[in-house]
Amino acid sequence: MSSIIPSRAVQRDHFLLLSMLRTAGLEIAEADSAPRPGDRFLIAGGEMAAVPARTMIVAAGRQIARPFGDGTPAMIGFDPADAATGAGYAAAMLRGSEAAVAADPESMALFALAERVGRSDITVLIGGPTGTGKEVLARAIHRASDRRDGPFVAINCAALPESMLEAMLFGHTKGSFTGASSGGQGFFRAANGGTLLLDEIAEMPLPLQAKLLRALQEREVVPIGATEPEKIDVRVIACANRDLQAEVAEGRFRADLYYRLSVFPLTTRALAERPADIAALATAMLVRHGGSRAQLPWLSSDALAKLEGHDWPGNVRELENVIQRALLLSAGERIEAGDIIFDRPAARPVVANDEGNGRLSNIVQMHEFQAIRETLAACNGSRIETARRLGISERTLRYRLARLREQGDQSLDRRATA
Repeated sequence: MSSIIPSRAVQRDHFLLLSMLRTAGLEIAEADSAPRPGDRFLIAGGEMAAVPARTMIVAAGRQIARPFGDGTPAMIGFDPADAATGAGYAAAMLRGSEAAVAADPESMALFALAERVGRSDITVLIGGPTGTGKEVLARAIHRASDRRDGPFVAINCAALPESMLEAMLFGHTKGSFTGASSGGQGFFRAANGGTLLLDEIAEMPLPLQAKLLRALQEREVVPIGATEPEKIDVRVIACANRDLQAEVAEGRFRADLYYRLSVFPLTTRALAERPADIAALATAMLVRHGGSRAQLPWLSSDALAKLEGHDWPGNVRELENVIQRALLLSAGERIEAGDIIFDRPAARPVVANDEGNGRLSNIVQMHEFQAIRETLAACNGSRIETARRLGISERTLRYRLARLREQGDQSLDRRATA
């Protein structure tokens, strides 16, 4: 695993950045450590970069996120109030935007557990809602395993024609069915020596489930048209967005296959349940989709508050859509709240006698918003004092205020002050 080697000046003056990078899972070496291939360097502004292409400059006193260029160093700078955004940009640029991203403690614990699971060779079943990063977690398991240099083959069982699924999984010989003008390797053999991800496994037809079970138990496949089995060396990870135990109870999924797949179950959570991940995910997406920009637009605190206040029915996939949209809409060096456009209008506040107004979550939200309005008025618009009296952080208060604005309460703009 590569490390980040800070200069003594960075260790002395930028403890917050180093602490947040370490919390994000990056390995921070001692200053002046002997570098290894792939290590990156952190230096302060004004210091000389020994290896510019692998060096990030920490700039003091301004907001800047400049990615690595063609042999040129990257640069990061932020105020302490923007530490989550700044550290998110820095982490994404230092470790690569395709790496697994987390900041929420439970999410980080999940990736740490995935790394431990990766060091074994057991079968893993990943459950969770659509768009919550199940494939990202599967890739993290693959990278942590001894199979990391082998292929990672991902297939979506729901996206393949049922009539072709068996041939695409196990392969076929020439002439084994109409149209088979040549032999086909199949996904299992293509993943030999590596990892095969079976996404949306609940969509697999029952007859094919029996053949999959045999392949897992015997570690061999029989291509369509062949008479002899072929040994395979494949680690299987399955993903499901439905409750497979319920599917078993309904007779739609084989119990023996469920228990064969669920040797080590992991579960991803909806994005709305982990708002602490949003800054890290959003900045990683900005790095990934920033293209060849010499400088990435800075995600403003109001824009971040708007993101963190959304309920994210489309989870991480929806967030990626919103970030790509914001990159196109932003003018200049910042992404503002107005550049954040969601896939659907924000939920309306509950109105008396409306159908469904008895839902507990809506009732709680109404009382919470009313308490914020009253406390803000009593504090003459001071967000600092309002947060103190309510016993919440200023950031949490900003999320709630952003949510109220989305629901049409513009009076808060006139009341709220620092």
